Amino acid sequence: MSYTIEIQKVAKSKVEDLDFDHIPLGTAFTDHMFICDYANGAWDTPRIVPLELIPTHPAAMALHYGQAIFEGMKATVDTHGNPMLFRADKNATRLNFSADRMGMPSFPEDLFVEGLKQLVALERNWIPPQDGSALYLRPFMYADEPFIGMRAANNYKFIIMASPAGPFFTKRIKLYAETKYIRAMAGGTGEAKAAGNYAAAIRPTEIAKSKGYDQVLWLDAVEHKYIQEVGTMNIFFKIDGKFITPERKGAILDGITRMSVIDILRHKGYEVIERPITIDEIEKASNNGILEEAFGTGTAVGIAYIQEIGIDDKTIHVSDKSPVGLDVNDTLNAIKTGKTEDVFNWMIKIEKELV
Repeated sequence: MSYTIEIQKVAKSKVEDLDFDHIPLGTAFTDHMFICDYANGAWDTPRIVPLELIPTHPAAMALHYGQAIFEGMKATVDTHGNPMLFRADKNATRLNFSADRMGMPSFPEDLFVEGLKQLVALERNWIPPQDGSALYLRPFMYADEPFIGMRAANNYKFIIMASPAGPFFTKRIKLYAETKYIRAMAGGTGEAKAAGNYAAAIRPTEIAKSKGYDQVLWLDAVEHKYIQEVGTMNIFFKIDGKFITPERKGAILDGITRMSVIDILRHKGYEVIERPITIDEIEKASNNGILEEAFGTGTAVGIAYIQEIGIDDKTIHVSDKSPVGLDVNDTLNAIKTGKTEDVFNWMIKIEKELV
């Protein structure tokens, strides 16, 4: 389907004020945003406008009943300076999976991709050129109908905003296995990229950081022994030559980077097994010397190499090196920047300004 996206440009860009060598985390935003409104059962008036505050009624249903979802993705530039999008179709599909779980309307997936292309084309000068840096893209949807009552909203906003970002983790990380709080269980909202999932993770994450760790390692909700995922990442373990990652089973986010890493590992000849894995199994593998490496995967972090895992008063040493993780990360970055052949056909190249 063809869409007409109205575009209103800023008079003067703020990009010249940004130091690309020292990008503040999560507080620098580009000049424009994409907006589309849902009312009377349909999405209408897709547009790109200058980034500005959005008037919100105090009774907006997202503020009271939590109908809010989001996606995270990145735009890079290839060796010829063309903006590149990574697997945007998968993000569009996952957004609608989340919307369905949260009782929200689906968003046209072709308009999702087209809105991204138009916005990134307009903001191409905001894409950092440094290795490991990118333009972070945040599509999100929330209920903005003013109503106090427990039902699905009738009005929503879909917005895409963009923020230049440097490398997320620059050192090996330490995880703390949480044995009191839980993230999700089958039947809940763990598979959805819902805002409330992250709100519930804030307190446990702060506790982990107060103990000297970087992220929470979530365990299952019933026995607190089966590994699910990390605070902002899926997780992989290399044990005795094979890669193991927790199977999703209704409680783990279907990470775009996760599925891509599985494809890359298998393409490189590694066996990847999706199955339940316990924290006890990881400790035993470490003690036996067959826990070879582990890393987290996610849009924001890319590949984060894991040094150790703490649980209660114990420390499980993971590894001091991550040769395969480094190789996978290099492969991902090379595909995203056009330095190697995109054998998986993942990238969308924006060859010229579309607006």
